Amino acid sequence: MYRIFIVEDDQGIADGIRTCLMNWGMDGRIVCDFRNVMEEINDYNPHLIILDITLPYMGGYHWCQQVRKDSNVPIIFISSATDNMNIIMAMNMGADDFIAKPFDQSVLIAKISALLRRTYDYGQNSLKLQAQGAILNTDNNTLVYQGETVELSRNEYRILLILMQNKNKVVSREKLMESLWETDCFVDENTLTVNVGRLRKTLESAGLKGLIKTKFGVGYLLEDK
Repeated sequence: MYRIFIVEDDQGIADGIRTCLMNWGMDGRIVCDFRNVMEEINDYNPHLIILDITLPYMGGYHWCQQVRKDSNVPIIFISSATDNMNIIMAMNMGADDFIAKPFDQSVLIAKISALLRRTYDYGQNSLKLQAQGAILNTDNNTLVYQGETVELSRNEYRILLILMQNKNKVVSREKLMESLWETDCFVDENTLTVNVGRLRKTLESAGLKGLIKTKFGVGYLLEDK
């Protein structure tokens, strides 16, 4: 299990990231003492660090420099300070990527997965999402249920990916469309309805009836009982 260390002083954001990581089969730990960040990093020995720029006591740049003195562990900066100077500073300090706040969690996970893939030999450890016995393998974009591979179109895969990432939560139609647009899957209201309908039929034909529920006037819910 990949270990991700979160250095973020906004507790809501930090908790949200940790929950998202857990949904993706990764372990997340949030920093406790902002005066002793390096001690906690050394104790946890993470595979990747998520680091904010503005922090109590010492800023993210300071801790990035400290990490880079003896480690090449991947570092992703997250910050609302998105001017070019801060992005350049982050990269010059040794960061591997920079994500602007506010961000979509699916984008964060995509960047984390890409960095882990480049840094470590995934082998048998590709990231997988599970719900009601169905396994979505993000390494090769396949869905497996009861030993059988279920063929998904590009849009069907992206919709199921977002719903599985947020399982047991209602995902609004607006969020689904925004996430699909970010990945070049261009959809409007009607196209989304059609694609969700097709996805349902695909899942039902594989024996996964009722996996996706409609919350009228709000969005969709994927339940993992």
